[in-house]
Amino acid sequence: MIMTSLNNGIPPAGRILVTGSEGLIGGWVCKTLREQGYLVFGLDSNFTPETASSQSIRCDILDRTELLNVFRDLSPVGVVHLAARTDLNETRDLTGYRANTDGVSNVLAAVSETSSVERVIVTSSQLVCRLGLVPRDPQDFCPTTLYGQSKVLTEQITREMDGGGRIWCLTRPTTVWGPGMSPHYQSMLRLIRRGFYFHCGRSKLLKSYAYAGNIAFQYWKLLTAPSDQIHRRLFYLADYEPLSLREYTKGLAKAMNAPSIRTLPIPFARGLAWVGDALNLFGLSSFPFNSFRLGNILNEYRCDTDPIREISGDLPFSFADGVEATAEWFLKKEELEREKSV
Repeated sequence: MIMTSLNNGIPPAGRILVTGSEGLIGGWVCKTLREQGYLVFGLDSNFTPETASSQSIRCDILDRTELLNVFRDLSPVGVVHLAARTDLNETRDLTGYRANTDGVSNVLAAVSETSSVERVIVTSSQLVCRLGLVPRDPQDFCPTTLYGQSKVLTEQITREMDGGGRIWCLTRPTTVWGPGMSPHYQSMLRLIRRGFYFHCGRSKLLKSYAYAGNIAFQYWKLLTAPSDQIHRRLFYLADYEPLSLREYTKGLAKAMNAPSIRTLPIPFARGLAWVGDALNLFGLSSFPFNSFRLGNILNEYRCDTDPIREISGDLPFSFADGVEATAEWFLKKEELEREKSV
C-alpha cells in the first residue's frame, strides 16, 4: 500500500540504504547523507579495503533472496538505488545489463516486503534518450545504445511496480564528474594533463554537467522533500547552468597546470574517429576516441533542471570549487600510482 500519508521527508538519524555505494555518485551520496546526520549503509557487490567499513554490505542485487535478507535485517527508512551496470560496451543484447532490469525488480520487491521503507529513489540515465533530444514527456524514450534501452526498462519496471508501493521518484543524472570519476573520465583527465586532448571544431557546445557534490546534495533534498512534491515524478539531476565543453575542459586544464588545449578541424577528427572504430572492431577497446565519442562531443545536450531546482534550491558547489577539488584528487592519485610503480 502506498504510504501517501507520509507527506514529510525523511528526517536526520533515519536509516538509509544506498545501493551502488562504491560508484562515483554512491560514494558522494553516502558522504553527504552522513554529514547530514543519517545512519547510512552502503550496499555493493565489492568493496576496496579503503572504503569497507562496518556500514558496508556486500551483496549482488541479482541475488533476490540475499537482497531481501539485507532489507529485513537492516530495516531502512529510505532507499537510494544507484547500483547498475553503466558502461556502454555491450553490443549483443540486454542480457549483460540484467543489473538494470532484474536488479531493479529485485530491489523494488525487497522494498515491498520491508515495512520500514517509506521512500525510494530509483536512478535511471539521460541516455534513455538520444543526446540532444528534448523529450516531450517522461516516457518519451529514444535510446541509441543497449545501455540506454536497459535504463528505459529500469523506468518502466519502476512504474509497473509503483516503486514497491512506497513514495518514489526517478532520477536521470547527466554527465557526472568530480573526485572519484570513472576510469573513462580519468583517461580524459590524463589526456588533458599530458596535452593530448583536443577540441573538435570551434562550436560552443553547451552541455548539462553535474558535479558529484551537487548531485549528492540533490539526492538528499529528494529524501527530505514533502512526498507530494516528488511522488511518481522524474527529475533530471545536473548543475543548473549548462557549460560549454571548451569552458569545462579549459577549467580542468588550468587547474592541473596542463598545456593549452588545441583545436582539431572536424574533418580530421572524423578521420581519427574512423581509425578508432577500426581499432575497436579488432579488439582494441582501450582506444579512447571513436565515432560514438565524437558524436557525444559534437552534440549539445541540455536538460530541464527547473523541477529539481524547485526541490533543491541553491547548490553548494560552484564550477570553480569542483574543478579545484577534482584536479587535486586526480593529481594526488597520479602521484600515488607513480610511487607504486617505482
